[in-house]
Amino acid sequence: MNGAEAMVKCLELEGVEMVFGYPGVAICPFYDAILDAESIRTILIRTEQNAAHAASGMARVTGKVGVCAVTSGPGATNLITGIATAFADSIPLVCITGQVHSGLIGSDSFQEADIIGATESFIKYSYLVKNAEDIPRIFREAFYIANTGRKGPVLIDVPIDVQNAIVKKFKYPEEVNLRTYKPTVKGHAVQIKKVMAELEKAKRPVICAGGGVLLSDAQNELREFAHRYQVPVVHTMMGIGSMQTEDELNFGMVGNHGASYANRAMNEADMIIMVGARVADRTVNQPEIITRGKVLVHMDVDPAEIGKNAGPTIPLVGDAKHIFEDMMQYEIEGDHNLWVQTLYEYKQTMKEKRVPDPAFIDPAEFIKKLSDKMEKDAIYVADVGQNQIWSCRNCIVREGSFLTSGGMGTMGYSIPAAMGAKAGQPGRQSIAVCGDGSFQMSMMELATMRQYNIPVKIIVMANRYLGMVREYQKNTYGADRYSVVDLSGSPDLSKIAEAYGMRFIRVSEKADEDSAISEFLRGDESVLMECVINPTDTSK
Repeated sequence: MNGAEAMVKCLELEGVEMVFGYPGVAICPFYDAILDAESIRTILIRTEQNAAHAASGMARVTGKVGVCAVTSGPGATNLITGIATAFADSIPLVCITGQVHSGLIGSDSFQEADIIGATESFIKYSYLVKNAEDIPRIFREAFYIANTGRKGPVLIDVPIDVQNAIVKKFKYPEEVNLRTYKPTVKGHAVQIKKVMAELEKAKRPVICAGGGVLLSDAQNELREFAHRYQVPVVHTMMGIGSMQTEDELNFGMVGNHGASYANRAMNEADMIIMVGARVADRTVNQPEIITRGKVLVHMDVDPAEIGKNAGPTIPLVGDAKHIFEDMMQYEIEGDHNLWVQTLYEYKQTMKEKRVPDPAFIDPAEFIKKLSDKMEKDAIYVADVGQNQIWSCRNCIVREGSFLTSGGMGTMGYSIPAAMGAKAGQPGRQSIAVCGDGSFQMSMMELATMRQYNIPVKIIVMANRYLGMVREYQKNTYGADRYSVVDLSGSPDLSKIAEAYGMRFIRVSEKADEDSAISEFLRGDESVLMECVINPTDTSK
C-alpha cells in the first residue's frame, strides 16, 4: 500500500461517499488510487472553489464531513475562497491538496504554493504530511477535528512523493486523544442552574438562535424548550430554519436586514439567550444594546466566541443540543404570555410594506409563493446579494433546509452548494436562488450537474445589475454615481439552458407567476428559470 492508497482507505473507513475535486499532477496518485474505491463517488467540479462549496452543501444537509481534493499551486489557491467560506460558517470539511515533491518545497518549483501559510487565518487546523506512515493518524484526527466542537474546515497537504511512498503498516486509530483539543459538549451544571433561575424571574425573555443550533442538530430541542417555557425566538441569518417560519413563537430575523419587530424584541427584552451566534456586526451592530440593563446568556460550543463582542452575564460553554436537554429538566414558574402577545402585536403592526413595480415580478412575493409550493423538506440555497436578503426575509421554511453564505458572503455559492446538497440527499428537492451576477460566477457547474445527473432547480433574479452594490452606491453616492455594476453583456439564459440540456422558463408577468412556479417545481430534473425584476428594486 502506498500513501495515496492509504489516503483512500482512510476515507473509506470514515464512511465518505463522495469527493468533489479537480485533478492535477500533484494529486494524481490519490485520484488513481480512488479508482479502486467502489464506495466513493468522485465528482469533477469545473473550478476548485466550487469543490469546497459543493462539499459544504453536502455537509450541511447530511451532518457528515464534506471532502474535496485538488492539486497543488493554482488548484490549491483557487480552493481558498471555498475554505474561507466554510470557516466563516463553521462547516465541517476535510480539504485535501496535492503538493510538489517534498525535496522541492521552498524552491519556487512549478505549481508550488504554501497553502498551509495561505490559509492560516481561516482554517480550523492544517497538516503538511511529511511521512506516509502518519497518514492514518492524520486523517483520523482531521475528521475528528472538523466535526467536533466548533466545526470547520481542516486542510491536509500531501506532497506527491509522500503519496507514492510505501506505507509498511496501516493502522487506523480507533480513538482520537489530542492533548490540546478537548471540546466541551456538556454545559456546566451550575451555569445552567443560573440560567434557569434568571429565566424564572424574567418578564421579557428572548432566545436568539444562530447557526450553531443547526450545526448541533438542536432544532427540535430549541422548539420544545421555547414552547415549554413560552419564550419567543428570533434568529440570525445563519439560524434560519432553527424554528419553522410559521411557528407562533418565531419572530423573525434580527440584524441590519432583519425584521424591525425582531430587532425591537431584542431591544426591549430583559433577558437574551444567545445560542450558537457570534454576536457579529451584521446581527448586532451595537453590542452594548444587548448588554445594557439585560441579562445576557451566551451559549456557544466555542469558548473563544463568548465575550468576544459582548460581555455576557452568564457564559455557557457547550453543545446546544445537550444544554437544551439539560435545561428542560427544570420545572420553573413564570408567565411570558403577555410578552409574547406584545411581540405578536409588533409583528402585525410593524411589518414593512413593499411598494413593488407592477410592471415587473416582485421578488419578495415570488419567493413566498415559491417556498410555499416547495416540498416540505426541500433544500433552499440563497446566493449573496439582494436575492439573499429577499430570500431570508420571505422564504417559508417548514422541515426543510435554508443554506446561504452568511459569514463570508461569497457570491457564486448557491449553485455548487445546492448541487452538493442534492448529491448528499438525492431524495429532496434542491433549489438555488441567485442574481444574474452570482449566476455567472458559477454557471460552469451546470456541466457538472449534467455529467453526474445531479438535478438542481435554479432561479436567476435578473435585473442586469450587481443589485446590492448598485443599491449601496445609490444610497451613498447618488443615482448618477454607479461604478462597474452594470451587467450588460450577460448571456441569453435560454441558450445557456439549451446548451446544457435543461428546461428553461422565463417569467416577467405577475399573472404568470403561479403557473411558472408549478412548472418549475414539476418533476425531479434540472430547470433554469429567469425571473425578470425591476433593475432599481431595493432589498427591503
